[in-house]
Amino acid sequence: MKTFRLTLCDATRRESFEEVISFVGEDASGSFGILAGHARLMTALLFGLARFRRADGNWHYLAFPGALLYFVNDELSISTRRYLLDDDYERISAALQEQLFTEEEGLRVMKESLHRMEEELLRRMWEMHRVGGTGR
Repeated sequence: MKTFRLTLCDATRRESFEEVISFVGEDASGSFGILAGHARLMTALLFGLARFRRADGNWHYLAFPGALLYFVNDELSISTRRYLLDDDYERISAALQEQLFTEEEGLRVMKESLHRMEEELLRRMWEMHRVGGTGR
């Protein structure tokens, strides 16, 4: 059976896997699979899980907050800010859920902070206008 190489890169590390039989991921058009010999492909993977199977028959699961995938000449490269890799689907699903919750909470806190800053800016502008007067 033909195989290909998979290289994962994030901000702090790089890992390569030989003898990959298949890869399954998801982009904006939906789920797709890659086998050795696939045509050149470049796409943006969505936040979530992907998986790949090696010649030993075991599935390996990847979780990431989105990634860029490039496949050419039986070499698959995936670049992302960070990724989680695990052989246990339940464990990586839980880790992804926790990561999603943490990112959503951080986004909520940031939005609240921006809203408070905006309110304070508007209040100060209103006071400056009131105190300074426009003579109208």
